[in-house]
Amino acid sequence: MRKLVAIAAAGAAASLMAGGAFAQSGSVGQAVGGYSFEDAAKEAPGTKNFHSNDGVLTFAIVTHTAGNGFFDPVYAGALTAANMIGAKVLLLGSESPVDDPARAIEITNQILQDPNLDGLIMTTPQVGAYDDIVKTAEELGIPIATTNSYDPNILHRNSISHTGQDASAAAIAGEALVQCLLDKGVEGGSIVLPNSTAMGNIEVNNRVSSAYAAIVAGLQAAGKLDAFTVDAGPEGVGVDADPNDPVNAIVNLFESRGDVVGAFAGNNVFTPALAQAVAQTGMTGKICAYGFDLGPAQQEALKAGNLTGALGQQPFLQGFWPVMQLYLQIDRGISAANLDTRAQLVTQDNVADVGKRFEN
Repeated sequence: MRKLVAIAAAGAAASLMAGGAFAQSGSVGQAVGGYSFEDAAKEAPGTKNFHSNDGVLTFAIVTHTAGNGFFDPVYAGALTAANMIGAKVLLLGSESPVDDPARAIEITNQILQDPNLDGLIMTTPQVGAYDDIVKTAEELGIPIATTNSYDPNILHRNSISHTGQDASAAAIAGEALVQCLLDKGVEGGSIVLPNSTAMGNIEVNNRVSSAYAAIVAGLQAAGKLDAFTVDAGPEGVGVDADPNDPVNAIVNLFESRGDVVGAFAGNNVFTPALAQAVAQTGMTGKICAYGFDLGPAQQEALKAGNLTGALGQQPFLQGFWPVMQLYLQIDRGISAANLDTRAQLVTQDNVADVGKRFEN
């Protein structure tokens, strides 16, 4: 019996050895073209001296609002990527806590004059305002990548990579809002989508439009559209509200309607304001309130129940990938590759998982 066991064990060992040898036989040592992958994985000799010829790649990232915390993980992502490839990254942006495209453009024009600059990353919330910047960068030989907000008509759009969340992702919040109403057994009332087109952020306008369309479609599918008034303004991009006093603007909106049961806000200006308005009007837990972004104010509002849900757009990627894209463009000649960072719906149930490793 012992002899049979020993034979079986020896056979099993031989089988394992043969299996291991067989697995190893499939390894690939070099490309079909003859070069080794080890050599191919090395950085090109001239990469560090691209453009500025100073032995180090220097990128700049410019955002349209560095004053409210949303872009903090974007900057962290950019710096992480720069550290991985041995590059420098200048973290720049409008000091304002609200969208300030004009200041961002001013900063961008200034940094383009820096002789050490090798690549530019910028947000583009104001459609049609960046063509001169693109022309100047091209004349200087500086590659561009855009991130976060998207200008579909920017000069040479198809040769410029973009990293960001497609505005259609806001439909996820619209669908969740309708489900919230159905779960609560709400039979009718007003649903409002406050916004300010004066800020000139086409991305936010498109978010509101997408959420609005999803709410209407969801209520219609449930056979309840006639019982609700869904108001996103005459053009479907939001009920006009003052971005300089957003809390009172939303409170006044609630009070003027008198029957608000749902609300959606499309950015970092109106979402914390929506939460504060919910708390001030005693509507916590009574209204289906959804917003955008997952900064500290939104997280606290979710924990307190003043927001039902908020959409994150994984902003760490919006800093990380543009740096990598510019590097690949310089080192590998890889054409512009877009990245959709998608949407992350966060509620009171999973908000505790947000914010780890500087990602919000």
